[in-house]
Amino acid sequence: MTSVKPRDPHVLVLFGRVFGQVRDTFADEEWNGLRQSHLRLIDLVLDEGISVTDLARRVGMSKQACGQFVTHLVEQGLLRVEPDPDDRRVRRVHRTPLGERTLAAANERIGRIEAGWADQVGPDRYRTFRAVLEELALGAR
Repeated sequence: MTSVKPRDPHVLVLFGRVFGQVRDTFADEEWNGLRQSHLRLIDLVLDEGISVTDLARRVGMSKQACGQFVTHLVEQGLLRVEPDPDDRRVRRVHRTPLGERTLAAANERIGRIEAGWADQVGPDRYRTFRAVLEELALGAR
């Protein structure tokens, strides 16, 4: 019998485990049925509002799927949609006061998660990790 050396988990497995930790943390708390994908969409709405088309591009989903998310979040009272004053055919998405409070609570919770990671690996290593992650996610500067 030959022994097979187990492979180190590749980066997608590692990211999946980290995302799973975050998902589980949020699932253990009351977010009124909101998922991380909802919170990400709310976060990407610009303070001055944004068209559904531009929001879909920022989120990386189709306009139709983004529109469904927006409709759901409007029904939840987290977003509002109104016609663009310059082009009545365009719908502009804005956060509501409840959306702002929900986003602030989510960002505070994410901050606590990041603080826990910094405690786990040390603040210097976490700062380096965060800088590298930003560079990978946002591109070389």
